[in-house]
Amino acid sequence: MSPSAEASAEVRPPSVRVSVVVPVFNPGPSFDDLIASLERQSLDASQFEVLLCDDGSDEPTQRRLEQVERAHANVRVLALPHSGWPGTPRNEGVAAARGDYVQFVDQDDYLFDTALEKLVEYADAHASDVVVGREVGIGRPLPSRIFRKDIPDAKLGEDPLLEMLTPHKLFRTSFLRENGIRFPVGRVRLEDHLYVMQAYFAARTISILASVPCYAWVKHPGSASSSRIDPESYYPHLEAVLDIVEANTEPGRTRDRLLRHWLRGKILKRLSGKRMLRYPAEYRTRLLDVVTPLVAARFGPGVDAGLAFPQRIRVALLRAGRRDDLVRFAEFEAGLKARVAVSSAEWSRGGGLHLAITTTVTSGGREALVFEAETGRLTSLPLESLDDLPAGALVAGRELRNDRIEVFLEGEKPGMERRIVNAKLRDGGTIRVAIDPLKVFGGEAAPAALRLTAKVRRAGWTFAVPVTAEADVLARAGGSPLLAGSAVTITATEGGAVELHRSGSGRLRDLAGKSVRRVRQLARR
Repeated sequence: MSPSAEASAEVRPPSVRVSVVVPVFNPGPSFDDLIASLERQSLDASQFEVLLCDDGSDEPTQRRLEQVERAHANVRVLALPHSGWPGTPRNEGVAAARGDYVQFVDQDDYLFDTALEKLVEYADAHASDVVVGREVGIGRPLPSRIFRKDIPDAKLGEDPLLEMLTPHKLFRTSFLRENGIRFPVGRVRLEDHLYVMQAYFAARTISILASVPCYAWVKHPGSASSSRIDPESYYPHLEAVLDIVEANTEPGRTRDRLLRHWLRGKILKRLSGKRMLRYPAEYRTRLLDVVTPLVAARFGPGVDAGLAFPQRIRVALLRAGRRDDLVRFAEFEAGLKARVAVSSAEWSRGGGLHLAITTTVTSGGREALVFEAETGRLTSLPLESLDDLPAGALVAGRELRNDRIEVFLEGEKPGMERRIVNAKLRDGGTIRVAIDPLKVFGGEAAPAALRLTAKVRRAGWTFAVPVTAEADVLARAGGSPLLAGSAVTITATEGGAVELHRSGSGRLRDLAGKSVRRVRQLARR
């Protein structure tokens, strides 16, 4: 080896498995949670580096970052001029990364303890260019369909990849560099979508790791996502995302399916129900002035066809220029109320609790969703006219066939939720529910009280509500006649919410002497 080659080998920094790239600008106290989560990683600290890409923070923050760097051998601080947006710091982090992979993390979020280890293992096993690790919303709801199961080779347009377009993913570093995938420079809205969609189209393998919680996405007051957009400046950035989709697809079903994501989430969602009604009249006019021609130019009938029933009505009114009816429709949606009520309750001879539960959707005390029996056409909308909308816009055929109700038992602590029913809504919305108290209150750690809640899907609308009952309906049921040593009763709170209560101590035991422990032993055989 020549002297120059030896010198080059000596100064070349060793590679690591993954580089964690964090854009930083004057972070708050939650930044400590991020650093602590990186300290807890099950992947050995010698196998990953943390790049704190400082976007021109103030002097106190600079000193804070220096202290973190001194305290951790695997942390590097990149001091950068202030750009005002996370794109440039992320790009600089990728350029400086020594890892086989890059994992983007925002300064207010954190990683679960095994995240880096499991993400790298999964990417290695499947030769992934992109791994979408399971995100968990802290103080914010997140889409769930994308994380129902692991998908080693997810397909764009077939699997639910568009549900999660945040950059909080693992990317193969060489893949990003070879394809020139970079965040836009400057203050660009939807920069995450621009970046991720470029990566999705270029990737040979995209994987979803749903079985392991990886990323905690924390909701903080005043975050950018909670502010009202400026229509005139926001939607040109949306069109840039649509340009990427159109440049990488041919006209047809796949393109329509992809474009539908942004029509639904970035336009129609902003025109729905209470959200639409909260807008001042001047802002509503500005918003409609921008999105009406955008919808006409960028989204065809094939995109509309795959929308849910309420969205098909909304886009039909938008295309027809019926702005007053858009407001009326929003008022109609805002007034919809679902009621899930126990109409009868009794204990069976076998010790189970049997409930009849009825679902109704009303507005102003009247049935709100009235459909023609033969056609499935909605006839109860308070619009100026129902006759001049496109054929089928008011027909909820497939949605009515998919009407469902899910019933849950929930404890006071987060995560203490058990789904006990997932059924189609039939026979006027009445279902039968059976609850086994030995299973519900099994074990020493079982809660003393559980409440009944429901999720109702009706004609494309979704409602999450408590299950309620009149006190006298439940009083007639009393307690279980077959449980010894403690009692299980069903009651209603002052607001009518239904709860199951267990009193007494020790394991539940029926009169035949069968305990929960014995039931579990038999089940394992």
